[in-house]
Amino acid sequence: MKRMMGVLGLMLCAMPLSAAEWTAVQGGIIKVSLDGVDGVRSVHALGKDWVFKHDSGKHWQAWIGVDLKKKPRDYAVVWKTSAGDVRDTLHVHKGVFRISRIEVPKKMSNFDAKAIHRIRSDQAAIGACYDKKLPFQADFSSIVLPVHGIESTPFGAQRYVNGEPRSPHAGIDIATPKGTPVLAPMSGTVLLVESMFLNGNLIALGHGSGLVSVYAHLSHFDVHEGEQVQAGQKIGEVGTTGRSTGAHLHWGVRFQHARVNPHALLQLSGLDVKQ
Repeated sequence: MKRMMGVLGLMLCAMPLSAAEWTAVQGGIIKVSLDGVDGVRSVHALGKDWVFKHDSGKHWQAWIGVDLKKKPRDYAVVWKTSAGDVRDTLHVHKGVFRISRIEVPKKMSNFDAKAIHRIRSDQAAIGACYDKKLPFQADFSSIVLPVHGIESTPFGAQRYVNGEPRSPHAGIDIATPKGTPVLAPMSGTVLLVESMFLNGNLIALGHGSGLVSVYAHLSHFDVHEGEQVQAGQKIGEVGTTGRSTGAHLHWGVRFQHARVNPHALLQLSGLDVKQ
């Protein structure tokens, strides 16, 4: 009898403590939660460990980024806790993305060897920002809209440049007058300040937890690399540098390399995202 009880105890320890279902779309950021446990050690989903925090009592929260091109299907969310694993389900749905067509000078669509070399160098510099580890966590509770204006190109739009297909638009373009102040949406560290071939004058901010935001086509810089900035602080001004058909801000967000919609970030703080 004692042996049977011991086996039953082992079986109960191996069973999931609870199960929940969560839904997100391609390019989304989903906040998930867990109740009733004392110690969460990690939260794993989509092949990565994600930032989490102890909210209160036995309540925990975590944030997961779904890449623009993540295959729509069900994925496991595994909470490693002191009492065992808890396995939830994340349903990823296909996003609805529009077509975007622009016409630019030939030199900005058909590149010679020199231009290609510079573009690749620019991409490497931006990519290095996504790998940088920062000693603080992202604060998703208070987020500021960088600029107000008209959203001219939405996230995920299939781009056609001079009739030729290009990569999907991994950010949003907000049309607003040249010189409009660009504000940091969250506190963080300035990771990159550089003039680039396609992106024009660009700033990248690291917000911790693998969250990085990028601001392109600026006319002016107000920060330098390594500087600490606060939410709402001016970092630059809107321009039309690089490959641009008019004054606007390109705002992109990566969450542990996942290309996510800036609107998903805004929605986490309950900010009205209507332009």
